[in-house]
Amino acid sequence: MGWSEVEQAFAEAAEKGAIPGATVVVRVGEQIAYEGAFGARSLLPDRSPMRLDTVFDLSSLTKPLATTVAAMMLVRDGKLRLDDRLTRFFHNFGVHGKGYVTFRHLLAHCSGLAAWRPFYQQIAEVERRGKVNFMASRGAKELVYEEIHREKAEAPPGTRTVYSDLNFMLLGEAIEQIGGAALNRFCRDKIFRPLELRATDFIDISLVRTRRLEPVPEMFAPTSVCAVRKRLLVGEVDDENAFAMGGVAGHAGLFAPVREVDRIVLELIRAHAGRSEFLPQKTVAQFWTRDPAVRGSTWALGWDSPSPEYSSSGHYFSAAAVGHLGFTGTSIWIEPAREIAISLLTNRVHPRRDNQAIREFRPKIHDLIMQALGAAA
Repeated sequence: MGWSEVEQAFAEAAEKGAIPGATVVVRVGEQIAYEGAFGARSLLPDRSPMRLDTVFDLSSLTKPLATTVAAMMLVRDGKLRLDDRLTRFFHNFGVHGKGYVTFRHLLAHCSGLAAWRPFYQQIAEVERRGKVNFMASRGAKELVYEEIHREKAEAPPGTRTVYSDLNFMLLGEAIEQIGGAALNRFCRDKIFRPLELRATDFIDISLVRTRRLEPVPEMFAPTSVCAVRKRLLVGEVDDENAFAMGGVAGHAGLFAPVREVDRIVLELIRAHAGRSEFLPQKTVAQFWTRDPAVRGSTWALGWDSPSPEYSSSGHYFSAAAVGHLGFTGTSIWIEPAREIAISLLTNRVHPRRDNQAIREFRPKIHDLIMQALGAAA
């Protein structure tokens, strides 16, 4: 097996419509073993080729690459302790059985909070009642936070694993409060600029409105034709709740090209191995270890690990690997011991979100890549 089989699989996936296109970077230690761009960046309004520098809506990769790294930094600096209760910072949060929820519970997705809520519908309703430009405003974001604070727990913390956007919305709020800056500013100053990332950031909708800073469409992989916003989304966050919160949220909103995703991954690998001052080795190791609170959970802190069966990582990553998926078709898988990392970005939701063919493609392409590396064991 070699890279020709990998390239053929990408070509077939694009040809059959599993994905419009993709970019990938495969890393082994300090070296890039392979990188490539395949298929189409866009199908609508015109077909255009994918490029390695195409910027993607990372969707839920925002959680590990921005929010979790920011949380690691606050832990490193002693400003946040994983076993702090949220009520230390959010005094009204403890209602309805949530008084014992900790930051560790949020990161390990066992807080007891619901998986998702359609907050954007509430915000749209407020705007319909006459509050002009409320959608995507700071006030809308505050409404979301207040609603989560008032949420009733669905289970006691630490008893059940439910992958929840609400957990990371709260983490985003906490980072802003503890870090003393907006989430996008904190991540830009502490993560993106120090790593010299030029095209990685949140797209703040308030700046698009007030300063007319429109994203350049040709830079971006379009996502869906949104049924709510009635338009093709290009350089505008696909997730409705993140859009309603102004484009900057702890659960979604980050945009980046694949080489810059790989750059963050490289620094995390270096830190885990003790070769970087970006983060302490013990902090990365702690976040990359499965949380034992809920028996059978695959979640570490802010990162997932391969499930015993049908993992999107395929058959060759170990139980000690960490990774994450994004709804738009993005993923990262890292094998810390062997320092292997696969950063895979697709816009599988373009033009329709109901295209689920990536579920079969992801494990297949990961297996082919690991075989090409000679790492299939």
